Amino acid sequence: SRELEFPVAAGEDEFVAHIRRGQKLQKRIEKESEELARDLIDFSLELQKTRESHAQLEQELESLRSRRTNIPRRSLEIRRKMAEVIGIAEEELPFVGELLQVAEEEKKWEGAIERLLHNFGLSLLVSSEYYSRVNHYVERTNLKGRLVYYRVNEKTRRAAPADDPDMLSRKIRIRTDSPFYDWLDRELNRRFNYVCCETLDQLQRLPRALSINGLIKSGHRRHEKDDRHSLLDRSRFILGWSNEEKIKALEEEAERVAETGRQFGEKIRLSQERQHLLGCRRDHCRDFLQFHRYADIHWQPIARQIEELREEQRQIEESSDILQSLRKQLAMVRENILAHERRRTELNEKIGGRRSDRQRCQEERDDLAEYSDFLENPDNQELVNQLLAFHQTVLKDKRVTLRNVKKCQSEVREHITRQISNADGRIKTITEAILRQMGQFKTAWPAETVEVDTSLAAAPEYEEMLLSLKKEDLPRHEDRFKQLLNEGTINSIALFQNQLERERQDITDKINAINRSLKETEYNPGSYITLLTDLSQDAEIREFQQELKNCLTHSLGGEELYNEAKFLQVKKLIDRFNGREGLIDLDRKWTAKVTDVRNWFTFSAIERWLEDDRDKEYYSDSSGKSGGQKEKLAYTILASALAYQFGLEWGAVRSRSFRFVVIDEAFGKGSDESTRYGLELFKRLNLQLLIVTPLQKIHVIENYISSVHFVHNEGGRKSQLRNLSIEEYHREKTKRETGDNG
Repeated sequence: SRELEFPVAAGEDEFVAHIRRGQKLQKRIEKESEELARDLIDFSLELQKTRESHAQLEQELESLRSRRTNIPRRSLEIRRKMAEVIGIAEEELPFVGELLQVAEEEKKWEGAIERLLHNFGLSLLVSSEYYSRVNHYVERTNLKGRLVYYRVNEKTRRAAPADDPDMLSRKIRIRTDSPFYDWLDRELNRRFNYVCCETLDQLQRLPRALSINGLIKSGHRRHEKDDRHSLLDRSRFILGWSNEEKIKALEEEAERVAETGRQFGEKIRLSQERQHLLGCRRDHCRDFLQFHRYADIHWQPIARQIEELREEQRQIEESSDILQSLRKQLAMVRENILAHERRRTELNEKIGGRRSDRQRCQEERDDLAEYSDFLENPDNQELVNQLLAFHQTVLKDKRVTLRNVKKCQSEVREHITRQISNADGRIKTITEAILRQMGQFKTAWPAETVEVDTSLAAAPEYEEMLLSLKKEDLPRHEDRFKQLLNEGTINSIALFQNQLERERQDITDKINAINRSLKETEYNPGSYITLLTDLSQDAEIREFQQELKNCLTHSLGGEELYNEAKFLQVKKLIDRFNGREGLIDLDRKWTAKVTDVRNWFTFSAIERWLEDDRDKEYYSDSSGKSGGQKEKLAYTILASALAYQFGLEWGAVRSRSFRFVVIDEAFGKGSDESTRYGLELFKRLNLQLLIVTPLQKIHVIENYISSVHFVHNEGGRKSQLRNLSIEEYHREKTKRETGDNG
């Protein structure tokens, strides 16, 4: 009752009241325990859900950190397995979402566009080259997920660009280096020709429109808005070629889920503590209710009666002489019984020892009888002689008796064991030497021994190879092999490298020639432009150059260096040129890249002062420049490219080369200064130039041309062309100006 906080019952009536109170308490505890158990189940289920959700988020985050795409991990896994089976690179099967990205200046539309293009972005693009293989794989495979893919014809024409700047396609950027650029451009303009509407009135007027809050209108009737997920939930975004923002959003979501899990964990802990306390109170209550009568706990009268009976027993025992005598006799009898028990135990042990000795002697006699039969058998005479020899060697003149036969047997056995151990050691040493030589042979000739093990069981195969080598006399052809390697493969590689070096030097020489002429042309007042060539830091190109160099290493050394290892180096390079099995497309692209010497350089320009050749400004691209600066730099690079293409020398007047260049929409938006600068450059190249341009720059261009062709299209229905020499043009211009003045 103390644990239940009940006061001590002073009488039977109070005891009965406690019983009733305990019964009510027991029912209340049981009810609360049931409710707590249900809460624990609910909390545990919620905790399990949050843990599973957190684990999925962590897996998705781990996948995102190892790549740059926003495509979900499950879709990427489907593509990875498919690409691995059909033997192509994953990059050959891009998801639409990997090639599209919302323009930086249109970020406010990102949520609505992501929602509209979500399913389209998770679609794979399959070129005609791989279409049949992908179809076969998908048909025969349980993808364990959903996959949509489009067959893309690379020759698809690009759609006409949308005129309306609010069209969805104008807010999307497509990866310019993708072979699917034209197809995606056409699909965006054809299937997703939605107008992005800032206001609801604008959306109501248009047949296909998208609001900034994600309301999609298709046709004049169908409207859709899916708010099951937040419009700004970046964890669901799939477009773009950078996933940093998605990683950040998923990390925040993972932290939120983790915090929810911690809250449920704390609730479970508190519930378990409460459940433990209720269990203890329930047990105390159960123990208390086991007592049904007040007499069951009223122990004082019974204790007094027991004490009185014990006192009466003690007095009787002290007053009886006969009882004391009987007790002494009982003690003596017990001592005698113990003494006889000890004696009986000793005798039983002696009897057991005698029986063991007799059994052992019987077994030894039987063993000796078997040995005797073995020795007397004529068939064992040779073995007996060997045993006698061991007897003479080990035991000398020692006499064998029944008592020492076991010891003699042990000595002979130890001697034989030592001999066996020594023999095993010699066998092991020889075996290791053989296996070591086999391993060295396999290391030296891996191609010839790929199917042969390094084991004694394979000794016949090694012996067969030895006989074959002796029969074919391969060492006799070694000098011929080295000669062919020297005069054939190595020399061809050397010629190939020399050709590449000549092309590299040719580029350098042409750039130097162009720079000499550029120095004579004033780029800005007091400055000129110089083109720079730096060695490319591309890993594939540098690796190729090193491999090519390794093939010719020691080419001036001794002939012993031209061995099979050197041939294998060359073969590895040539195999990649030819295209390895399963990697033909990748090897073809690699070959085109590394053998194009233009890729060995990175080109840039630097502006220097004419007075002292000090650097003024460096141009790696035209970002951050004004329109006029960009145009001047573009003309300089264009002129340099033409000079390189035609093999021109700047300022050359007489030439038999055909130097015809057409420039469309030329000088339309540039300044007069940049136009004049560009024409001066082309003049120095002595180009045969056809310029197609609006009339606003004719006052600058007329000083650099020999004839004019005016095109007029009145009403867009009838084109007219008029040809004039520059002299005729000047005469008519003068007449027109004179007439205007008059």
